[in-house]
Amino acid sequence: MNKRIKTTVISLVILILLLIIFLPKIISSDKSGPTEIVNQRNARVPVNAHIVNYEKLYEVVYTTGSILANEEVELRSEISGKIVQILFREGTHVNKGELLVKINDSELQAQLRKAASKVKLIEDREVRQRQLAQNQMISQEDYESTLNDLQASKAEYDLIQAQIDKTEIRAPFSGIIGLRGVSEGSFVTTSSTIARLQNLANLKIDFAIPQKYAEQVKIGDELTFKLSGSDFQYQAKIYAIEPKIDPSTRTLKLRAICSSSYKSLFPGAFANVELNLKETDDAILIPSVAVVPELKGQSVYLYNGGVASPVKVEIGIREENTLQITSGLSEGDTVITSGILQIRPGAKVKIIEFN
Repeated sequence: MNKRIKTTVISLVILILLLIIFLPKIISSDKSGPTEIVNQRNARVPVNAHIVNYEKLYEVVYTTGSILANEEVELRSEISGKIVQILFREGTHVNKGELLVKINDSELQAQLRKAASKVKLIEDREVRQRQLAQNQMISQEDYESTLNDLQASKAEYDLIQAQIDKTEIRAPFSGIIGLRGVSEGSFVTTSSTIARLQNLANLKIDFAIPQKYAEQVKIGDELTFKLSGSDFQYQAKIYAIEPKIDPSTRTLKLRAICSSSYKSLFPGAFANVELNLKETDDAILIPSVAVVPELKGQSVYLYNGGVASPVKVEIGIREENTLQITSGLSEGDTVITSGILQIRPGAKVKIIEFN
């Protein structure tokens, strides 16, 4: 019995000691719990912000293009035959009309001499018969027959001369002639490429833009372009526009002209083109990270007296790190640019930095 009493007393002592140790902590936790909840509710989310101002915006189209010579042609023969002379040096300048290649025309020359002899014979006969006809010693019909023979023989002579002219390949314009693909003694046909001739007085750039920009571009617009692997910017000006949208790509083809003073440009090179279409003086630009995508558009959070308020916006031009806002914002608005995922409509926020 004494043991039971002793055990009970020990248990009560232990219980009293435990209450003395843990009861203050329990009481303090009960008191601090509501306070912490209140503090959490009153906590403000730290955010960055951007004050909206009107800015200058250039609507830029980035595309690719190819550099072309001012004039370019593949030199080919109009007739088949053996080359007897090559009169140009590769990579040199040639003048318009200069003889470049001569094809064998010995057979045609013989035919030409025969035709010339026939023309001379009929010309002498026509002179005699004209005098006889004037003296009414032959009929007018006989004279006209001889005159027709003369005209036919001259036409035959001209035809042979035209065929001889085709054996001479001349430069259609002044320029630089490239590498030849034939040698003296080669037999060429109408499909054989003898060489390429290029006029580099000016260079052209061919490129295309999406059809939605078709109404914004015009002749005289300036552009810049870079070569692949280079940061140097070249200047050019649009001088021709294709009057039709390409139905396969839905793009509009344009051609610009560039000064030949750029010695580092070569026809056929790849170009990265930058075309400024329109300039806006009062554009509203905000950082891209401030825009919240939604099912029916986009929105941003505005800072209004320490509270985050969502506003629907419409987006215009997209740049690398910014977006143009065409409606929904005004000058002087403060747009929240960070902590977007942590805030909800009506959340309390605190601006720690402007950007």
